[in-house]
Amino acid sequence: MSKSQDIIAVMLSLFIFNGKIKLYMKSSLIKAVFLGLVLSAYNTNAQVQTVDNSKKMEWFKNAKLGIFIHWGIYSVNGISESWSFFNNYINHENYMKQLNGFSASKYQPEQWVNLIKESGAKYAVITTKHHDGVSLWNSKAEKAITIPGQSLAKKDVLSPFISALKNSGLKTGLYFSLPDWSHPYYDINTRTKKRYEIKNDPKRWQNFISYYQSQLNELSSQYSPDLLWFDGDWEHTSEEWKASQTLDLLKKYNSNIIINSRLNNHGDYDTPEQGIPVVPPQNPYWELCYTMNDSWGYQPYDKSYKTPNMIVRTLADVISMGGNLLLDIGPRSDGTIPEEQVEILKNLGRWTSKNQHAIYETTRGIPFENYKGKSSLSTSKKSLFLYLEEAKNFAKIYGLETKPASAKIIGDPSAIIKTDYNAEKTLTLNFSNVKFDKDVTVVELTFDTPPVFLKDFKKENHSLAEIMGNKNTQEAAYTIANTLYNGYNLPTSSGLTSDGLDMKIKTTPNTNQETLQWISKHAEALYETEKGLPDGHYSGISALSKDKQTLYLFVEGTPTGPIALKGIKNGIARIRVVGEGTMLSHTIYNKLYWSDRPGIIYIDIPKEKLDKQMTVIAVLLNKPIELYRENVGAIENNL
Repeated sequence: MSKSQDIIAVMLSLFIFNGKIKLYMKSSLIKAVFLGLVLSAYNTNAQVQTVDNSKKMEWFKNAKLGIFIHWGIYSVNGISESWSFFNNYINHENYMKQLNGFSASKYQPEQWVNLIKESGAKYAVITTKHHDGVSLWNSKAEKAITIPGQSLAKKDVLSPFISALKNSGLKTGLYFSLPDWSHPYYDINTRTKKRYEIKNDPKRWQNFISYYQSQLNELSSQYSPDLLWFDGDWEHTSEEWKASQTLDLLKKYNSNIIINSRLNNHGDYDTPEQGIPVVPPQNPYWELCYTMNDSWGYQPYDKSYKTPNMIVRTLADVISMGGNLLLDIGPRSDGTIPEEQVEILKNLGRWTSKNQHAIYETTRGIPFENYKGKSSLSTSKKSLFLYLEEAKNFAKIYGLETKPASAKIIGDPSAIIKTDYNAEKTLTLNFSNVKFDKDVTVVELTFDTPPVFLKDFKKENHSLAEIMGNKNTQEAAYTIANTLYNGYNLPTSSGLTSDGLDMKIKTTPNTNQETLQWISKHAEALYETEKGLPDGHYSGISALSKDKQTLYLFVEGTPTGPIALKGIKNGIARIRVVGEGTMLSHTIYNKLYWSDRPGIIYIDIPKEKLDKQMTVIAVLLNKPIELYRENVGAIENNL
């Protein structure tokens, strides 16, 4: 804050309670004038910071994909990194015995880097030291426990990796734990054991501050990182960590150092963990750190891997929300990377190399009201990218004020997309001559000038008779579903019955009988149902039953993998295919038992059970639907 702002603040006798400004001045006019000065000064300062920040954050924002590496002695027994002794699942002495088994005997850092680069990642973040206090490099800090000094490997395993990383042109990120549960100067040892109270022994705490800052000095001087990824800041306040002092220290080595959000509000970007956001974080810079299975470090019995298809779709989801994906791998103690993880990285590389133009240097996509799917825009805003997770015959964009100059499938120059742009500002894309990607197909629409997407565009308002007159049954079914999503239940008001029998829907010689049959078959999902999920929970059209306990998902075409649901707090009673009763299984990933955040729900639909017009899935919930739409922050505990 500038000196002028300080003076204004003093003059106003400004007090802040619960984030609200209260002024103790007699004249309301003076209040308004001076408050305006304060806010103006604050906003000007904030804008300057944003502009300055944007320069150093440019590479990070454009990167979109990074690889997280959790490697340490915990890979020897395949147990939770640090937390296993902190939670008393194993005592500290037995946990540290893993030093004797950490060999790194097959460690080939160049191969790691080649695989990371092949995945399409632009940076990597490696755990230089986790909460257990074991440093991968030859730290000279007082009482440091190191891999070169105390492990079977007897060598610095960090330096060769960083060297290979820098030679490859990838950006260097270093994970560093603020807590050190093994260090004698740190106040906390386990969940039930504390060494001392800071207020009773401030000198000892200052010794710890000197210890961890000396390690950061070593990392900064030896490795010149582009990014520092802190963790564990929840155990102490910013003042106790001396966070401002630490940041100043780091900036002496690199004025453009990028810091994550876990240095007690001193960071440059947000780091949601495990839970894929439903609502994009407000911070323009954010990164989802995400495991391939349920573990960060190597755990041989954790076979709960997401499929390569799920990971590609997660990356597309994150890109569409303007963020980065920091995808984790956990090498074994000998330095080899599990085969499942290699397969996921290689498939990512297949997709990223094919779709580079639609990944890097993109920004958040268009509103869900305009397009019921995932999308992003190029930085020039002259290209719109649509991420298709299914093979289908068409897609629609509503409220598009600007007609595109061209439409193509990225990576397939032979594909032909026919477009229809009508007076209602609706663009229909026809994919009848398209070969779809096995994971996500990317459509690129180019414009001569940045397109305008209307917020208050005219919604489709056709009568049911008009819709049933459409000879294209798939398009008619889609229009019925979309009209329902917009709040108009045409079938119910036109004579639909709850079971689809004895319907009173009027027909004409132009009525498409296939559409009528589709309505009858899916009557359950159309009769007295209401608008479904808001943006972010499902990348398609949905509806809710009158009692809000059954969620109906409209599934277009042939999905490339299981359909996904985010942010559903409810338990699931059963899932079935509407109109023919087949029960479906589902899997929930990333549901942490100690957190209220819902996991991501994947529902497998056998291809033989797909309706050729549009499939509808009924998800019966244990109670009226409850949605999680909170801002997803950093994980602050791990029981």
